[in-house]
Amino acid sequence: MAVGKEIRGKIKSFENTKKITKAMEMVSASKMRKAQDRMRAARPYADKIRNITANLSRANPEYKSPYLRKVEGAPKANGFIVVSTDKGLCGGLNTNILRAVTNRMREIQVAGGSSQAVAIGNKAFGFMNRIGATLVGHVTQLGDAPQLDRLIGPVKAMLDAFTSGKVDAVYLCYTKFINTMSQEPMVEQLLPLTADRLAQSADEKSQFAWDYIYEPDAPEVIDELMTRYIEALVFQAVAENMASEQSARMVAMKAATENAGNLIAEFKLIYNKTRQAAITTELSEIVSGAAAISG
Repeated sequence: MAVGKEIRGKIKSFENTKKITKAMEMVSASKMRKAQDRMRAARPYADKIRNITANLSRANPEYKSPYLRKVEGAPKANGFIVVSTDKGLCGGLNTNILRAVTNRMREIQVAGGSSQAVAIGNKAFGFMNRIGATLVGHVTQLGDAPQLDRLIGPVKAMLDAFTSGKVDAVYLCYTKFINTMSQEPMVEQLLPLTADRLAQSADEKSQFAWDYIYEPDAPEVIDELMTRYIEALVFQAVAENMASEQSARMVAMKAATENAGNLIAEFKLIYNKTRQAAITTELSEIVSGAAAISG
């Protein structure tokens, strides 16, 4: 029964794998709810900053922030802030966003432009190094609860490159959380800030239409607020990406658990057939031997 022993070993291995994937599915489901709460909690701060910044910009039309500068024609030098996960086992989440970033970089290269990147997450950092992209900053091992102060350094490197004119446009690349079963890779223009980013509804205009006393002066306050707003957008993207990561991992581990169950059932059937065939062969040999002796 050497074959039967081998099949039993495989069944045991699949059962152990099933236990692991089931545990990971349950952990991801728990983390997903926390990540969604964290993602929703970050939105009010970003909205408040956006409204105040939009109102200040409208109240001071004579000053144009460097974050709002326009570039004539197609941007030649481009920056990418690429958000990925630190760990794998989350389906095609990282593959989809990194493919979208690679395609955009290839289009820019064909058009004669250049690209540089900031990597957030181990997967983006490793991928950018493998393809030989120019990295100006990176941050990894953010954990389950990302902290804004860890993101500020790498993001500031890209903001400084934009304000100094070394980069004409900056794109924010992350996976947007739609629902538990659906996540969408996004490559959005972060800088220069577009009118859509600072658009306000009629209610928001009336709610935030205050008069301000500036200290030290209006341009410095506006620039500082816009910097905080851009950092909030990056933090929101990281929070969205983490919610997407846990959702994708939960779905992937659920599928892996079901596949392990199917393989266990299939190999048990094979084992039973093999065992039945071996028993039938042994019985045939016993009967044939007994008939030969009695004959």
